[in-house]
Amino acid sequence: MSMRSRHLASICLTLTMFASAHANTVDPLQQQLADNTCATLRSAAAAVPGSGPMLLPSYPTLKQGDDATRALQNVAFVYDNALAGIALTACGDPGQARRIADALLLAAAHDPGFKDGRLRNAYRAGPVDADKVELPGYWQSQGNYWSQDPYQVGTSVGNVAWAALLMLSVYDSSHDHRYLDAAVAQLHWIQAHATGTTPPSGYEGGLFGYDNAQRAQHWKATEHNIDVYAAATWAGRDSGDPALAQQAKLAGSFVSAMWDDAQHRFLVGTLDDGKTLNRDKSGIDAQLWPLLAFNTHPAQWNQVWSWVDTQHRYGDGYGYRRQPDGMWTEGTAQAAAGLQASGKPVPGTVWQLLAAQRSDNGMLYATPQARIGTDFAIGPTSTHADFFYYHLPHLGATAWAALAAKAWNPFTGLPIKRTENMP
Repeated sequence: MSMRSRHLASICLTLTMFASAHANTVDPLQQQLADNTCATLRSAAAAVPGSGPMLLPSYPTLKQGDDATRALQNVAFVYDNALAGIALTACGDPGQARRIADALLLAAAHDPGFKDGRLRNAYRAGPVDADKVELPGYWQSQGNYWSQDPYQVGTSVGNVAWAALLMLSVYDSSHDHRYLDAAVAQLHWIQAHATGTTPPSGYEGGLFGYDNAQRAQHWKATEHNIDVYAAATWAGRDSGDPALAQQAKLAGSFVSAMWDDAQHRFLVGTLDDGKTLNRDKSGIDAQLWPLLAFNTHPAQWNQVWSWVDTQHRYGDGYGYRRQPDGMWTEGTAQAAAGLQASGKPVPGTVWQLLAAQRSDNGMLYATPQARIGTDFAIGPTSTHADFFYYHLPHLGATAWAALAAKAWNPFTGLPIKRTENMP
């Protein structure tokens, strides 16, 4: 038996033992949430005709919205679809996860404007016909022109890394090297197009804007570097590519540099110049994801829960921004996953709150509030912090809830286990 085969056999044994133990100890509320969200994701995937490549709409019930949401109609964000594919794998349906991965393979190979193998932030949802993955957009009757969103047609580093995590998940279940090669290719794209050497060194935001006027985003995000660290660590282990080990080291060192030992929290990253630390804002994902992505981490990182509870708590759940204006379903599910990774109990009220967000079509609402803010702007052309979440059934929220309820770590492709701490 080869080393790779022994590794896969070990993973299978681990999953079997985990499933047996988990079935006997799981909270009934958690189990019900897992069953419901997995069923919803399976149903959404099965509803896309055929068995070929496809992408799921991020906001499936959004048909006719106002100007604030029109740009979201029939849009499949890569991040949401990567999450959904990983969650489908955790739910025991790797075949549907593979359909999503196949669509992203085609998107990278047949981009309408670039030949460098990049992925966009979003595509049009639905089945893929004739190997062509359409970019999102809509006809603007006032002015008679085709309208596209400059963020959606850009490429953000974090989204690329999440696509790589999906490819790695599908590779683990299929053993098809096309997916491993695709993950490595996306990580190489990040290395070539988003390496920021200005201290603190790390990976920059990516590219924003239309094809004829794309601009580099020089800010560095803790969240994005967590994603790159996890994907490069995983892909490097499976491929043996030494460049990926260096990539993981660079991304990991940036995340470590963002730890504020005085406030026991992670800074969200830098400002647009790529060097000035952003100390004013806080995002709950940047606080929690290191606990999942790093198999070993400094013991003081576990103190982040005091910051999360004082700065991000909203009722029985959690909000996106510091002192939030509402509950963020996705972030509350991330907190449930992070608690499990920290060896902490997940309160039953958290599972109840997540289950209460279920809409008529089964997807969870992004927030129970009409709209919540993030304190961040969508892009450099924004004049204010215009990145919001709305009271809409959301693929990403549903996928994160499924991952948390299944106790599945999307950064490693394995069941969540309590992290080991470095001295």
